[in-house]
Amino acid sequence: MNIRFWGVIFALATSLNINAQSDTQWVGAWATAAEFTGPSDMPASPLTNRAIRQVVQVTAGSDRLRLRLSNEFSKEPVEIKGIFIADALDSCDINTRTACHLTFNGKRMVTIPPGECAVSDVCRYGLKPLQRLAITISYGSTPVNATSHRGSRTISYIISGAAKPKTSFANSERVAHWYNIAAIDIPANGQEGIAILGNSITDGRGSTTNEQNRWPDIMARALHEAAPGKYTVLNLGIGGNCVVAGGLSEPALKRFDRDILGQQGVGTVVIFQGTNDIGTSRHAEQSAAQLIEAYKTLIGKAKAAGKRVVGATITPFKGNGWYSYYHEAARRAVNDWIRSSGQFDAVIDFDELMREPSDHERIKQPWQEDGLHPNAAGYKAMGEYAAKCFLGK
Repeated sequence: MNIRFWGVIFALATSLNINAQSDTQWVGAWATAAEFTGPSDMPASPLTNRAIRQVVQVTAGSDRLRLRLSNEFSKEPVEIKGIFIADALDSCDINTRTACHLTFNGKRMVTIPPGECAVSDVCRYGLKPLQRLAITISYGSTPVNATSHRGSRTISYIISGAAKPKTSFANSERVAHWYNIAAIDIPANGQEGIAILGNSITDGRGSTTNEQNRWPDIMARALHEAAPGKYTVLNLGIGGNCVVAGGLSEPALKRFDRDILGQQGVGTVVIFQGTNDIGTSRHAEQSAAQLIEAYKTLIGKAKAAGKRVVGATITPFKGNGWYSYYHEAARRAVNDWIRSSGQFDAVIDFDELMREPSDHERIKQPWQEDGLHPNAAGYKAMGEYAAKCFLGK
């Protein structure tokens, strides 16, 4: 009789938890864009029967959260034996006193079918704004090709066997990728999510590994300091990504619905993408026209979904290998359209901010990494500038 009683109680608690999730208005506190993972971005040994600790920096805090996992780009299921979260300390260490095991429909184990996602039950956790959170996953069987985000700019730590909160990751394989983690959602409480569509400049190439100093990171800090509890910032940049076709991973036209409109609580979409379409094109003028048409499509989708849309101008790339007179003309034509078309609700003029006063085709020398990507100082300038645009300064 006691077994039946507790079974009823567990079923009732599970039902209440599901209802609580459906009634709650959520907003993303962190997210990344999922990608297919080729052999060069997989760990040295398969993830099967291993554990991984991955560190992310959230942009808002709450006393409740849920984690979304993605197996969307894999052809086999991924078996997860357990997941716990904890406050991240230096390197691979965590504050074990904060460890909290996640469940899925009341169970610690979950198997995610190929092409699908899984969302955890709501977890009570003292998540602080801008804190670093460690997510530790113990795997069973895993796909040959995982679903990942290649450009984590953050080290992940992999060991053999399953992990518990006090398990050491000191002697671990270390990779700069995230596997399976896709988003952390929190109750919105009036906060607005800002989802950023971008390429490697948004993904943070040229930033400092483990320092969380991509321009969206800087923007999130500045917004929190000036308007705490008002915004969250979601970085959906992918290195090498194009808007129309080609490049790395699915182009923006294809991934927009999932990566941007699929995020929770987004009120504003920032579109800062196009340099790869122009730079890799053999017909720059044609690429510029295609980009503008693609922007119109993305703007239309976002506005139909009730989102505000902000356009960001494409930064200079003279000094990079794909620069030419024709590619520069295309960049200027696209930027002129972004500024003057009236299609966007607002414009972040990164081009004007970043260009050298004596040569508008180049990024300012103290802010450039390789002619195309900014360095940490450049990202700091971009993030602070973008925050001011949102704050109306």
